[in-house]
Amino acid sequence: VQLQASGGGLVQAGGSLRLSCAAPYLTFSVYAVGWFRQAPGKEREFVGTMSWRRGETNYADVVKGRFTISKDNSRNTAYLQMNSLKSEDTAVYYCAAGPGGSEWSDYDYWGQGTQVTVSS
Repeated sequence: VQLQASGGGLVQAGGSLRLSCAAPYLTFSVYAVGWFRQAPGKEREFVGTMSWRRGETNYADVVKGRFTISKDNSRNTAYLQMNSLKSEDTAVYYCAAGPGGSEWSDYDYWGQGTQVTVSS
């Protein structure tokens, strides 16, 4: 495990959470950071990605306008701000680092995942 995802928890629908992705052994500046999620009984799906150097972001349609990826260069940490959460956002969320893209295989390093549960 090269990345450390944290910040998950239980939140009511309509609420917000911010996930963090720390990389104590990597330098994010040479990678893109991606976020994925996997709900019980479902396949893992792409949430969003950010080019660390350019700051460009791309999001899945289901989260666009609600989720935002950001970074803190001094902490070498990426964030996923999740607003207006819905019950269908309940999943284990993973961060990843690599060349970038919308596929899990587009990344070389992954975190252990953090559980997000949205109650309706």
